[in-house]
Amino acid sequence: QVQLVESGGGLVQAGGSLRLSCAASGSIFFINAMGWYRQAPGKQRELVASITSGGSTNYADSVKGRFTVSRDSGKNTVYLQMNSLKPEDTAVYFCNAHIATAGWDYGRDYWGKGTLVTVSS
Repeated sequence: QVQLVESGGGLVQAGGSLRLSCAASGSIFFINAMGWYRQAPGKQRELVASITSGGSTNYADSVKGRFTVSRDSGKNTVYLQMNSLKPEDTAVYFCNAHIATAGWDYGRDYWGKGTLVTVSS
């Protein structure tokens, strides 16, 4: 089994910073892309940022220049550094990873349970 566990959410004032972490554990053969999604109340889940095994990154337009995604492949961990936070960044943030559990396994998406980020104005 594979588990993704997020940490680092909380309450912060507008303009502040938070750093989210997500560690993958279990029967992991290879992790391809890792990333972060978020879901605000009444809205659909949306991609925030992702990073491939080769280090290529992708960001939602709304967070470009403010958020930075990174990963430590040796620790199977992905991070999201969030700066200049805005009230509209308030959401539950979910970690996502595409993981193969064996050499013959193409892999599939796994999700964390989410961590709440609240940005007050």
